[in-house]
Amino acid sequence: MTNLGDLEIFAKVAATGSMSLAGRALGFSPAVVSKRIKRLEDRLGTRLLQRTTRQISLTEAGQGFYDRVLGILAGLEEAEFYISGRSAQMHGTLKVSAPTSFGRMHIAPHLKRFMDAHPDLAINLVLSDEFSDIVGGGFDLAIRIAELTDSSLVARRLAPVRRVLCASPDYLKANGTPDSIDDLKRHRCLPAHNNDVWRLEGPEGALSIRPEGMLTTNSSEVIREAVIAGLGIALRSTWDIGAELKSGQLVQVLPAYEGSRNVTLSAVYPSRQFLPAKVRLFIDYLAELYGPVPYWER
Repeated sequence: MTNLGDLEIFAKVAATGSMSLAGRALGFSPAVVSKRIKRLEDRLGTRLLQRTTRQISLTEAGQGFYDRVLGILAGLEEAEFYISGRSAQMHGTLKVSAPTSFGRMHIAPHLKRFMDAHPDLAINLVLSDEFSDIVGGGFDLAIRIAELTDSSLVARRLAPVRRVLCASPDYLKANGTPDSIDDLKRHRCLPAHNNDVWRLEGPEGALSIRPEGMLTTNSSEVIREAVIAGLGIALRSTWDIGAELKSGQLVQVLPAYEGSRNVTLSAVYPSRQFLPAKVRLFIDYLAELYGPVPYWER
């Protein structure tokens, strides 16, 4: 019978496309991974992986085998989870990528409750405003706020994202309140990135504008502080500036226009077929925490 460890190694190599990345994720050297793959291929009497100097890809037989191996591994994971019965049996490390501000504001404060319920599960939370390579970086999942287009990944929507145009009362007092989208051309705008395009939805339908401003930065948090300080008008998510809108530190402008509704908060992971229980538990936790009407909108 084939060693289940060999199947796990094969699945990790197929997912990462790399012997070294698979070995790093599983705690083996590339030489051991290569040896175990060769043993599996010898036992099956067929080549599963096509190796070149630059990449590793699945053969036709390897793809069919991989699809079935994922089902086997997922079934084992589910069986272990069923037998353990108690959430405390979750162990290992859950590696999560998330946007910097969102992770700090809406993931970090809620980790204690999840980790108290799963005391044997460690979490490695990596915050970055750049999209992480989920497979190459060895991430179990990523939290993303975007219009998702990568069909090679599986996404589960966690919450809607509402983005509004806003400014401080001091800025509006000094510079006036815009009455139309065209008025934004006469105002200081605060795009989150260079050459940023604001995709909006309003009474006329969808439209895009390229805001211009005097501040250049690669940090969304800098833009947040700048709009609160009265430097201009920004397009911000309510999860980011909801408290300031409620307190009056910021005021919504042009309320008939909001950011594209195609932008959502989602959990993204490599495969629907082999979803470890620890990943499913964390995604379920976040989905329940945020919900269709997230707490920052209530």
